[in-house]
Order: sequence, then C-alpha cells, then structure tokens
Amino acid sequence: MKKEVRRIMTEKQEKILYFCTHASGNPEKAAMPFVMANAALAMDVKAMVVLQGEGVYLAKKGYAENMLPPGGFPPLSKLVKDFMELGGELKVCVPCIKERNINESTDLIEGAETTAAGALTVEAIEADAVFVY
Repeated sequence: MKKEVRRIMTEKQEKILYFCTHASGNPEKAAMPFVMANAALAMDVKAMVVLQGEGVYLAKKGYAENMLPPGGFPPLSKLVKDFMELGGELKVCVPCIKERNINESTDLIEGAETTAAGALTVEAIEADAVFVY
C-alpha cells in the first residue's frame, strides 16, 4: 500500500489546455472551453484557457455580462467567474488584444494574464491534452 501512495504522490498533475477563438458571434462555442475546463478543475485536473482571436473579448471587463446566453449553458460571465474561482489559469494573446485596442493594464478582468506564441507552445507541449474551440 505504501508503494502505491508514494507512486501517486510523485506523479505530475494532469493538465489540459483549452484554446478559445470565439466570442459573442458564437456564444455556444465561446462557452465550451469554460464548460470543459470547469469540469476538469472539478476533477482536480489543472486547466488553462487561452483566448485568441475574437476570444480575447471574453477577458475584457464587462464583455461577457452582455453576451447572449450560450444555448443550454450558464451565462458566459458565470462560467468565467467559476473558472477563475476554481483556480483555472486564463491566458490572453498579446497581439490579439493589441489588434482589438484592448489595454492590457486597464481593460482585462482580474486574473487574466497576457501571453504570446512561444510561451503557449511550451504550455501545449507540456499539457496532457489540447482542445481548440
């Protein structure tokens, strides 16, 4: 029994990376990464949501609160809030926010962190799974 406990304690925690490239134009697809990531976090699997392209709008203060409901899922603002409270990591593409005139220091929701391609490549290589929505 002690060997089994030691083996479990030394294993790395599983991690899933979810890329989100949608926002108000497709609320259901924008919600999916957060629905899946919240399920992973509830199962003690580390989860990171990466917002790219139109998806970066989801990290803009007040944006998710004004979106249409995502067909059958809780409002996006609740999904994002739950994700953050469960300890999820939210990364936002720097070139994508610059293109959309979103200011990194004043416009992003609390807990959102900016990132770029090199760091995301490392995250994807180290992840156990990667999903793109």
